[in-house]
Amino acid sequence: MQDSIRVSSALISVFDKKGLDPIVEKLYQLGVTIYSTGGTADYIDSLGVEVIRVESITDYPSILGGRVKTLHPKVFGGILNRRNHTSDQEELSTYEIPSIDLVIVDLYPFEETVAGGGTEQEIIEKIDIGGIALIRAAAKNHADVVCVASKSEYKLLSSLLSDQNGAFTLEQRKYFAKHSFNVSSHYDSAIFNYFDNGSSSLKLSIQKGHQLRYGENPHQEGYFFGDLEQLFDKLNGKELSYNNLLDIDAALNLMEAHEETDPTFAILKHNNACGLATRNTLSDAYDAALAVDPISAFGGILIANRPIDIETARQIHDLFCEVVIAPSFDEKALTLLKNKKNRILLAQKTNTHTVKLVRSCLNGYLVQEKDQVIDHEQMLQTATATKPSADQVEDMLFASNICKNTKSNTIVLAKGLQLLASGTGQTSRVDALKQAIKKAETFGFDLDGAVMASDAFFPFPDCVEIAHKAGIKAVIQPGGSIKDQQSIDYCNANQMIMVMTGVRHFKH
Repeated sequence: MQDSIRVSSALISVFDKKGLDPIVEKLYQLGVTIYSTGGTADYIDSLGVEVIRVESITDYPSILGGRVKTLHPKVFGGILNRRNHTSDQEELSTYEIPSIDLVIVDLYPFEETVAGGGTEQEIIEKIDIGGIALIRAAAKNHADVVCVASKSEYKLLSSLLSDQNGAFTLEQRKYFAKHSFNVSSHYDSAIFNYFDNGSSSLKLSIQKGHQLRYGENPHQEGYFFGDLEQLFDKLNGKELSYNNLLDIDAALNLMEAHEETDPTFAILKHNNACGLATRNTLSDAYDAALAVDPISAFGGILIANRPIDIETARQIHDLFCEVVIAPSFDEKALTLLKNKKNRILLAQKTNTHTVKLVRSCLNGYLVQEKDQVIDHEQMLQTATATKPSADQVEDMLFASNICKNTKSNTIVLAKGLQLLASGTGQTSRVDALKQAIKKAETFGFDLDGAVMASDAFFPFPDCVEIAHKAGIKAVIQPGGSIKDQQSIDYCNANQMIMVMTGVRHFKH
């Protein structure tokens, strides 16, 4: 296997011609023989560069409406022949097959056609056959061939052609081969996922990714694969960390239920809400959210469902926080908040989330649909003799949404569209309730008239008994326990209200 080879011939077959000009010019200057097909050949010819059409060496024209152009032994023999095998070279001579040292391919835009809402026939026609075959052949034979499989590598290719006078080291050819197989495997995964309808196969392929400063802790490596620019405009601040990203994901999930509500502000810490409130103005919502737990808010993630105005920005500026997320920032608000150079400011473009959740487990992966149910009034079944008022219904749904987005076991207490306290991640529901009551009392909240939400059913009536003694008047829960009636009976005996949603919201 040669360490360095010099390119003397190239096959170019691309869908998108953008960025091709300087490469073609450089190949021409180096005296490289260029082969091409169809529209690519026409384009190269328009540049005034000599090009040999593939049809002239295969003696076959492009057929079947362009579906078959390069699929021919004289093309693939030219790519796959081993330069150090005498028998291969003899066969090339016998069958008059030209050797090809460089293959440049840009595949049909399958994913873009799907994303653009193309018809089924348009999508099928964008499944590249010849291009994928060329990539695999050239990358496989990287010992003797350079394979460039996407426009993202044009800049590097052009630089190497200029700096090395058309020569490529084995290390460089392996790099291009690795990238080429990444392109082809991603392309095939996208096609499979288009046809797949919830099968038992899992194929994930994400091209955009970068290494984070570290993982959950400084001694762990961390990476993010995805396109954050699709979701946000980053207006200020340091690089997002692994923990920042987890908190931001939790914040967006929490705020989904408030996209159409009055001004709402949330503060999160370690993926859980430590403050949330809805008010007539955003600044009032921030004040109420911060009051829930001003200690935990330190170093938290802030999110609003309305643009950040200067009044709210002044309040935020007094708090040390990692990230602020909002649909937008008023000019004066942005200027003020950018005074702290490390504070991350994200203008949210969309709340589009993946609908499939994947996490590693044991020696494999767990996959599930995202919990997209947002509890609403039509779901509620009143289980007690006393029915809730409109304000109580509003508070219960407000609290239930927080439950859905809080680590189980959880109990959430709320009143007047303000989170009062929550018990999070406890091994028993009773402990979660006791934690919430204690926390609410610590920060001076009066629980008289408050509502309680639970992420799952009450196996015993103990929680409603404790809640009643604390002053809580209404309870929302999924129901489904064989002992539901005991909790209902206690509520009826003590003029409490209980409604059931029929939907559990565990979060582990």
